[in-house]
Parts: sequence; C-alpha cells; structure tokens
Amino acid sequence: MPKFAANLTMMFNEVPFLDRFEAAAKAGFKYVEFLWPYDYPAQELKAILDKHGLKVVLFNTPAGDVNKGEWGVSAIPGREADSHRDIDLALEYALALGCPNVHIMSAVVPEGASREEYKQTFIKNVRYASDKYKPYGIKIQLEALSPEVKPNYLLKSQFDTLEVVELVDRDNVFVQLDYFHAQNVDGNLARLTDKLNGKFAHVQIASVPDRHEPDEGEINYQYIFDKLDTIGYDGYVGCEYKPRGETTAGLDWFQKYK
Repeated sequence: MPKFAANLTMMFNEVPFLDRFEAAAKAGFKYVEFLWPYDYPAQELKAILDKHGLKVVLFNTPAGDVNKGEWGVSAIPGREADSHRDIDLALEYALALGCPNVHIMSAVVPEGASREEYKQTFIKNVRYASDKYKPYGIKIQLEALSPEVKPNYLLKSQFDTLEVVELVDRDNVFVQLDYFHAQNVDGNLARLTDKLNGKFAHVQIASVPDRHEPDEGEINYQYIFDKLDTIGYDGYVGCEYKPRGETTAGLDWFQKYK
C-alpha cells in the first residue's frame, strides 16, 4: 500500500504553515513533504515533526530569485557557487530533519540560451550533490515540470529527467516521478511506470487537468497505486495537489489508506 505524504505547501492552507503539521497528523497522515523549509530553523521544524509523530520525506533545494523568474539555479552556467551553497544548505536541513530525499531544482532556460550548456552544468552540480549526500544515505531526486506549469524549465519530460539521471551515473540519483506532470507531457502512464521502474524513488500525484485531489480527472489513480504495489515500489507518494476547497473535506479518497 502506498505511503502517502501530505504536501504542506499546497495542502492545509486554511492554517499557517507551522500549524499544517498538526492538521496533517489529525487527518491521518504519517508523512509530509513541502517545497522549502528554509524560512524556519531546522530544530524548530524537527520539534514540530516529533510532537505530531510525523516524518518529512522530501523538500527542494532553494528556488533562487523567483521575482527574477528563477526556479532553481543548479543548471545556470556561472552559478556553480550558488548551486553548491544551496545543495549544502539542503543537506544541513535534511540531516537535521531526518529527511531521506532532496529534490535538486535545475533552472529555467532563458530564450536563446543553450539548453545543452544548462544540462551539462546541471549534471556537474548534481554529481557534486551526489558525492556530498552519499555518505548519509540521502537520495537525490530530479523532477520534470510540464511547460503549462513552468515554461522553459530545463526538464519538461520524464525522459529528459531519465537522460540526466543516466548521464550523472550515480547510484543515489533518481527520477522524481510526478504523475501530474507526466500525464501532461508523456502520457501512457502504465508503460511509463514500467520503463522507469528502478529509476524513480519518489512519486507525486494530482488530478489532471485541474491538479486537485486524485479522485477526479483523467488519471485512474487506483490503477496507478495498484501498479506501484505490483512493481514493488516502496517509496513515498507525495500528495502535491491543490484542494478543491477545504483540505479535509476533500480527503474521502484517503480514508481507506490511513
């Protein structure tokens, strides 16, 4: 049975961020994820996790200057020092929080820039992260973002991501398989899951097209969950969706998995 993690950046927005941990625990979640922890001291977050019996299973490296259109810096040529700083900071938080996965954000590629140069920069920085994280058993996740969500992001397809994972060639670097983005770009999710089997180590879900609860839209998530069980996937499934309304009112789908 999948191990579901509430995404506290997108779910339980009825309350402030630090109160979402309690809300998730009360709703029956044992695991959480979020985009970034860096606005809060790691020890404060750890205390909240422990208080509510939760485990954080994924967060991202910093996004950079989002006001300037950045969404990760680890693929930007000439920004290697910034990338390494962000990777090191994420490692500090992962160790303090006991988090087993970190998503290394790549970057938006400006119009006219060389995607190949961005890709090669990203590969080098991911190898740096791999070497830093490996002694601690922390897995590195790389994620594709569909153009509808993040235009010109370096990785838009699951196969873009797989290519980078294979070029990095490190045993602690994996695809982060987000079925929402995958359906928007790649489709054929059952065969895609088979093709990526053994290459992905974290999953995220949301309905398509509206990115709501996984009980509507064009993806049959019960089939996907059964598929993940069949192939022996033992990682986490992050609920990275925007609730249709109040979060707990939309959790009927989750009741049988508590």
